[in-house]
Formats: sequence, C-alpha cells, structure tokens
Amino acid sequence: MTAVDNVTFQVEEGELRTIIGPNGAGKTTFFNMIAGTLPPTHGEIWFKGENITTLSPHLISQRGIARSYQIINVFPNLTVFENIRVASQSRKVIFNFWKDVREMEEINGRVTRLLETLRLMERGETLAANLPYGEQRHLEIGIALATEPQLLLMDEPTAGLTPEETMRIMELIKVISKGLTIILVAHDMDVVMKVSDKITVLHQGKILAEGSPEEIQENEEVHKVYLGGQHYGDVT
Repeated sequence: MTAVDNVTFQVEEGELRTIIGPNGAGKTTFFNMIAGTLPPTHGEIWFKGENITTLSPHLISQRGIARSYQIINVFPNLTVFENIRVASQSRKVIFNFWKDVREMEEINGRVTRLLETLRLMERGETLAANLPYGEQRHLEIGIALATEPQLLLMDEPTAGLTPEETMRIMELIKVISKGLTIILVAHDMDVVMKVSDKITVLHQGKILAEGSPEEIQENEEVHKVYLGGQHYGDVT
C-alpha cells in the first residue's frame, strides 16, 4: 500500500491545521515529506511560492519551516536558556567569533521573551535533562520557535502528558498560533477539536475528509473509520 497516495494539501497563512487519522494512515510519512526528511516519489511540495521538494531538511528549515517531534528532542546537558539561545543563534550567520555585544543582547532578549511565553523563566538555569517531562515539551516547542519559523510542524505534542500537562500545552499552542501557521498531528480529540481552525483526516494514505471541527464531527465516514462513533460536543 502507498503510504501517502495522491494527496493534494494546502494550508492558509495563519491557519492552525490538524491532521488526524488511524494508525498507518500516513500522517508521519506526510509530515516527513514536508520537513524534507523523506523525499516524495511523485508530486511537488511548495512553500511561499518556492518549490522545496528536493531541498534538504537544513535548507527547508532555513526557509522558515520548523518542527517539533513526537519523541522529545532537546540538548539535555545544556540549560533551558542555552537550549533556546543555541536555536536562536542558528538563524544568525556570524563569521566573527568575537560577536558584537549588541547582537548578543538582542538574542538574549529574544530568549528571555520566549521563556516568558513558555512559562519557563524560573527554569532558565536548569539543565534540560532535569526538567519534568511536560516542561521538556514546552522547551522543545521553544527551540522550534527560536528559529523564527513561518510554519511550525508539531508531531503529537501532547503524547505521554498528563491531563493537566495537556491543558498547558493546549493553552501554549493557542498563544503561539497567533501570527504563525501551524500544522499539527494529534490523536487527542479534545485538543484537536478545541485548537483547530481546520482538520484533515487521512485514511490509508488518502484524504478522507477535510473541514472545520464542526464539519468533521458531523461526518459519518470519519466516525466510521476513526472516531468510533464518539461525538465531541464542545469545539469552542
């Protein structure tokens, strides 16, 4: 079976799009193609008017696409502040090792603002390895945001979290989605229905349905193959 089969997908600037579907639907493969870690065998991927199909993940990142992973991906032996600063510095092309003080002040200021958004200010000097799991999730999202993306790919950001931690991540996603385009892969339907502008449902590598949370709730085919008859009343 083809992992992703003839999928035509478009997301609008500033939109928070969620991709859902049963295991094996092709969600991760689809994500990997957008991020450049897996080249498509057919078709093209365009971002802001540029064909990025054959670009490496590094070059795709430089174009303004960042990704957070299902398995946490941080620098465990660096502090929280250092993790964010390294990511922020990756967007600065610096040939002089004796860096301009003003430039470092600008980067440090950006790191501080991000830590405030992430609610990690008090953890700035804590080693990433020593953070609770939920806060490591916040940090990983912060690392992605520090690269100043225009599009953020988020792969199962609530995986392994407690209900309380999930609520915090959901609140964070709502905050950072203002002025940022996000494509989210998720399985927690409470999160999906509350944060999404639009939902794409994949099934056996193809798009089964696409629409607003309300439209997906009412789609009988989606209920049959994925939601198992469950209905979610509150989508605000």
